[in-house]
Amino acid sequence: MSPAGPVEPAETANPAETANPADTANPADTAHPAGPVSSARPAPPEYAAPALDKALDILEVLSSADGPLSQADIAAAVGRSVSQIFRVLATLERRGYLYRDAQSGLYLLSTRLFDLAHRHEPLRSLIAAALPVLRRLADETRSSCNLSVYDADRMRVVAQVVSPSDFGFQVRVGALFELETTASGQVQLAFPTPVMAGRGAGAAAVRVEGGAAGRASTASSVASPTLAEIAVRGHLVRPDALQPGITDIVYPVLDASGEGAVAVLTVPYVATSFSERSAEFVGERASFAARAIADSLLGTGRPGTN
Repeated sequence: MSPAGPVEPAETANPAETANPADTANPADTAHPAGPVSSARPAPPEYAAPALDKALDILEVLSSADGPLSQADIAAAVGRSVSQIFRVLATLERRGYLYRDAQSGLYLLSTRLFDLAHRHEPLRSLIAAALPVLRRLADETRSSCNLSVYDADRMRVVAQVVSPSDFGFQVRVGALFELETTASGQVQLAFPTPVMAGRGAGAAAVRVEGGAAGRASTASSVASPTLAEIAVRGHLVRPDALQPGITDIVYPVLDASGEGAVAVLTVPYVATSFSERSAEFVGERASFAARAIADSLLGTGRPGTN
């Protein structure tokens, strides 16, 4: 028999959440005093939305948790009392963003956010264009392959096709990786898009270049190519920074200008006795695949990866 549902704790008014009468006034409806009106543009008002802050905090906590959490666990993680988050939890559950186990009463994230992200038209179009090409690439190279995009100074994997071979290497769709230390991130920095300029990616590029110079000055290490060299070559092939034995073969999916990467294609190549294709062959097919995805997005219709 399932335990009774949670009982709403008494909730005391939070002064920070009490509506400010002044906030209800529309500045456009307020008469200006007599006299000249200043041409200076006023700073935009800052409005607090405590309930929304709580909801976002809860979603972020659950997204990084190793497992389901209780109300008390969530309250402690967001620095609130149980009474302060109870109604927000109930609303998130009712709207389908959270799932509450009837037996344990513990909360989990649903797939609602994942679904919303994939409704975003640019991302949906990118994935739709990429998946057929990735499937063919995986079949030709007998290797897994994935597509990642720039996401707030990190690289997020948005699509993947697993190797059809018995042995291979793969990453999780949705996984986030550092921009500066991964091969996909360095290729993205070598082919920046306009949106990256306003998000601090330039500083990341400077740090990458500094790190490459430092590594090149060390006799025991292999010099890493600079971002300019990656841009000239049009791709990057290097040992994976996280997984020994993997060679990352990475190509940009270029925009209409041919200078910015809307996405980055990676083949994590495994060079062992199990490998059915050479790294050179895989690189050639990956190059064709990246161009095929770009052409599909631009409507020029390059078929497959031929």
